[in-house]
Amino acid sequence: MSKFKASTGVEQEINDKGYFIRQKNFFTTPFGEGESKLPVEAGRYRLIWAKGCHWSNRASIVRELLGLEEAISINLVGHGNSEQKRGWEFVYDESGIDPVLGVRFLSELYEAADSEYEGRPTVPAVVDITTGKVVNNDYVWLTNYLEEEFASLHKQGAPDLYPVHLREEIDSYNDFLYHNVNDGVYKAMFAKSIEAYNDAYDKLYKAFDAIEERLGVSRYLFGDYITDPDVRLFVTLARFDTYYFKYLGPIRNRIVDFKNIWGYARDLYEIPAFKNNTYLRDMAKSNANKSGVFIDYNTRFWDQIHYEELWSKPHDRETKSTDPEQKFLQNK
Repeated sequence: MSKFKASTGVEQEINDKGYFIRQKNFFTTPFGEGESKLPVEAGRYRLIWAKGCHWSNRASIVRELLGLEEAISINLVGHGNSEQKRGWEFVYDESGIDPVLGVRFLSELYEAADSEYEGRPTVPAVVDITTGKVVNNDYVWLTNYLEEEFASLHKQGAPDLYPVHLREEIDSYNDFLYHNVNDGVYKAMFAKSIEAYNDAYDKLYKAFDAIEERLGVSRYLFGDYITDPDVRLFVTLARFDTYYFKYLGPIRNRIVDFKNIWGYARDLYEIPAFKNNTYLRDMAKSNANKSGVFIDYNTRFWDQIHYEELWSKPHDRETKSTDPEQKFLQNK
């Protein structure tokens, strides 16, 4: 019997006050040069992610933005109907088997890496194809590794999402986003006490208010050009009205109710790497097998909502930029 928890088994991540405390990442060896780091080699790694998981979604977006499609292969996992409750499965592949790694469950790759690992097998997971083992699941820093350590493999003219002169500020802002927004929605959704829920809810909307004000004078979070924090914020915004809201209780505002945030999200969605890796309809459909009277809006109408039309409405975000024709700072 596998000792791995299912991908949604978070019961052991609730403390005695009812707060959700996310499990720490286990495979955190960084990429780079040196004996203690993972070597950067084209074709060696495979990125495993899931449509509904924003932690992994941001890595898939950055991979495409930087032109790393040939350097790092990719595959999707989802929730299957297997009698074995082992979490994420390769449900989109023929016979449910990853064609490169030859496994059915993501947990098999975690088990190959460490037979004593007892946490949830999470995405993103970077797998070393040469060994069939997970070597990194550190979503906190993964996009930064792709932006910095994999620079030699970037496409010509790749955007600079992690400018050296802004890195200290970006790291600080990413930390703010993590605690209050990215993980903030989960802290509210998984809270097991009203105290924990109210704390997470208040911090989430306080953060949204601050972001709304920031975007009132700036096209993107750090000025005229898209940087790493924009990717991290976008993936939460894309899921908020589509999926998260149904578990958040009496929400104060939807994303579409924030003038600046909603225009900003649509501005980002215009970019192919964002659009190609954002499965709005799939996220809305996730509970479509439910029946009864009290079913949320998206679950009832997921196949009738025109997400492309909704997310493609005009915006005036370019007027907040001194370089309106460009969305990216180019690497030199």
